[in-house]
Amino acid sequence: MGYIEFLAEHGARLANGAVVTAEQTVLAALLAVAIAVVMGLMRLSGNFAVRGLSTVYIEIFRGTSLLVQLYWIFFVLPLFGLSLEKFTAGFVAVGMNLGAYGAEVVRGAIQSVPRGQYEAALALNMSPMTRMRRIIFPQAILIMLPPWGNLFIELLKGTALVALISVTDLMFAAKQINGSTFLSIESFGTALIIYYVIARILISPSMRSLERFMIRKMGRA
Repeated sequence: MGYIEFLAEHGARLANGAVVTAEQTVLAALLAVAIAVVMGLMRLSGNFAVRGLSTVYIEIFRGTSLLVQLYWIFFVLPLFGLSLEKFTAGFVAVGMNLGAYGAEVVRGAIQSVPRGQYEAALALNMSPMTRMRRIIFPQAILIMLPPWGNLFIELLKGTALVALISVTDLMFAAKQINGSTFLSIESFGTALIIYYVIARILISPSMRSLERFMIRKMGRA
């Protein structure tokens, strides 16, 4: 079977899997960003309990395997009365895992804002919340965008694991096609190309465009 014939017969399945992968990536990214911001700010809290809670979360999710976390969320949580549909369990696991890594990016970016910005905000008698919202965090966003671009690519690759709980994503489709046709090069080669397109042609340029937008918005072009 030629590659054109392969695509004609199985292309629709791979395309549907790519759509599910894109959905998993977007939902996991939104969850990861939300968790990262909350946990990153908690890591900077002066309250020992708040700071300790975020530290425990970050260390657990950074120090254990994403695959094990995925299995825990899908197979073990139901034993405690919390069942998640497989699609939901997939992006929740990936989002919670990458959120732990992102929390350290958020913390580091906030701490990288020049000290003079804090002092200027204090001189203007801004409250801590206003100071963070209007002065510190917008500058921190610009610092954290490049590493977040890398994290989103890692997140995309992490979504391939959701095939192991039967989410019909791109990798699941490629494995099924390979299992029935034994055309490993065509099946996984096509999946490889699609992952590359999403990562390098969609995610990376989007993050660079967002970075340029933030630079212009802050008057630092």
